[in-house]
Amino acid sequence: MADIIKLLPDHVANQIAAGEVVQRPASVVKELLENAIDSGATIIKLIIKDGGKALIQVVDDGSGMSETDARLSFERHATSKISTAQDLFNLRTKGFRGEALASIAAIAHVDMQTRMDNAEVGTHLKIEGSKIVSQEVIATAKGTSIAVKNLFFNIPARRNFLKSNQVESRHITDEFQRVALVHPNIEFHYYNNGSELFNLPKTKYRQRISNVFGNKMGDRLVPVNEETEVVKISGFVCKPEFAKKSRGEQFFFANNRYIKSPYLHHAVVAAFEGLIKSDLYPGYFLFLDVDPASIDINIHPTKTEVKFDDENTMYAIIRSTIKHSLGQFNVAPVLDFEHDPNLDTPYAYKEKGAVLPKVTIDASFNPFQETVESTSPKSRYQKTSTKGWENLYEGLNAELGTDNFSSIEIESDTEVQGTFYSDTESQEHVGTTFQLRRKYIVSTIKSGMLVVNQNRAHERVLFEKFLTEITVKEGVSQQLLFPLELTFSKQELTILKEIKESLVNVGFAFENLEEETVKVTGVPLIISESGIGMVLDRLIADYKEGFDGNSISQAELLAKALSKNLAVKTGEILDKDSQLGLVNDLFGCKEPSLSPSQKMTYTIISEGDIEKKFN
Repeated sequence: MADIIKLLPDHVANQIAAGEVVQRPASVVKELLENAIDSGATIIKLIIKDGGKALIQVVDDGSGMSETDARLSFERHATSKISTAQDLFNLRTKGFRGEALASIAAIAHVDMQTRMDNAEVGTHLKIEGSKIVSQEVIATAKGTSIAVKNLFFNIPARRNFLKSNQVESRHITDEFQRVALVHPNIEFHYYNNGSELFNLPKTKYRQRISNVFGNKMGDRLVPVNEETEVVKISGFVCKPEFAKKSRGEQFFFANNRYIKSPYLHHAVVAAFEGLIKSDLYPGYFLFLDVDPASIDINIHPTKTEVKFDDENTMYAIIRSTIKHSLGQFNVAPVLDFEHDPNLDTPYAYKEKGAVLPKVTIDASFNPFQETVESTSPKSRYQKTSTKGWENLYEGLNAELGTDNFSSIEIESDTEVQGTFYSDTESQEHVGTTFQLRRKYIVSTIKSGMLVVNQNRAHERVLFEKFLTEITVKEGVSQQLLFPLELTFSKQELTILKEIKESLVNVGFAFENLEEETVKVTGVPLIISESGIGMVLDRLIADYKEGFDGNSISQAELLAKALSKNLAVKTGEILDKDSQLGLVNDLFGCKEPSLSPSQKMTYTIISEGDIEKKFN
């Protein structure tokens, strides 16, 4: 039998490896930015076009590369970071495997210009699909410029799986923020389709956070600092009153590397227990400095998932540190007996002793005597005769219209719904509704009993209403007497601009969408003024997580997000008219049986099913 196992060609192996390293344009941005930081750069520029599909360019003023290094950098497992396996346990750099540039070059057109500080000329290298097209001498600035064009040009299937330009740009912005936040000592510039999104000068950690997420973010931060034998923790957490319904500004960095850790995230949430509601998420920017030997950052190709040697201790330290910081800066509630100055002894009486009051008694006073004469300045006391006391109640029966209290009705505070009805009562309740467990609406119908999930039913009603308003542009807006000012980060503003037209069709009205502080001048009739900020925050978060790029999906997603946030929740009490109105509105929908999330909205229990229970 002939041999069937053979070695793959290098370009095929590189394309397979690229699937692990390069998942989307944001993966390329992450690798190139990390390489620029490892080169010792002080100024880094990121330039993208069409969501990174057409161009991703990173320019730095780092150490640069020689002619030989420039060519070797695109070979697989070629790296300057490690030389032995032991080096993997003492990593302080970003990249180390030597796969990034080789994987990127296998699926894109790469153009690199680089020059070392002590060299007079640099190197210009062009690669297409792992093949070196040209390498020549060029006059260029110190540092390195890498331009990645036409990503996945030779793998059409992978390119078709990419989302819209807006979605891919959003992922790139996320990666940019993760790198920029942990390196405030480096100046960053970010350009998207010719416009500058971020201009971040060298600064401190707190100011860098404000530069990225808006100027008002600095006032929301509480510093966190703790140093132990296991870990050194620094950074900030957001005050409890600024917790959000969605996962927003939540960042963990270990040894200057962004990481994801649901376990440590739970430690932060546990520290806020009792300070925020269970459905809210706190914001935090925490920097962990640990011994490189105690952390494994090579368990995942993206290097964002890590493994700590002693996670239980890390959990306890983070939780207690945050609790201490919240209490230290008077953010957490404490037992405080406030001093009332009104209870102080007046200065003129401080040296004086207490004087007992004098009580005088008239020993000769007798209330049972008909008249009492007193030498004291009192009026004469005359005992009133009790004769004729019955006359006090004359005419009372005539006013009441009866001679007893049998007609007086006591008004009950709440109307109690009975569980069982008599034969006559059952006739009266046919076709009416009542609320069960503040979750279901139960109604009698000809065939038996209808049970409606109030939350899912209202979501379906609102979903079809908002979807119609977005597409037909007939939303009704209520104008606010006093415009509401809300603060958003640059990324949130970008999303608001994308969905502005749809929001206006629903009933929203905005001013100053070009600035961090946005004025909301009108809202849909169903939204209360106090809930505008929460609804918009949740709407932006849902859109960010679920939007896949086309206009039809955008309308559906916004309608789904609005209905989810504005629908009646489980636990809310509905009056009779609201219950009946919701049931009628549900069966007026095109698809009454399913909620927008494709869950059942109601069920019917037939009379036969009920009778079977008694057989």
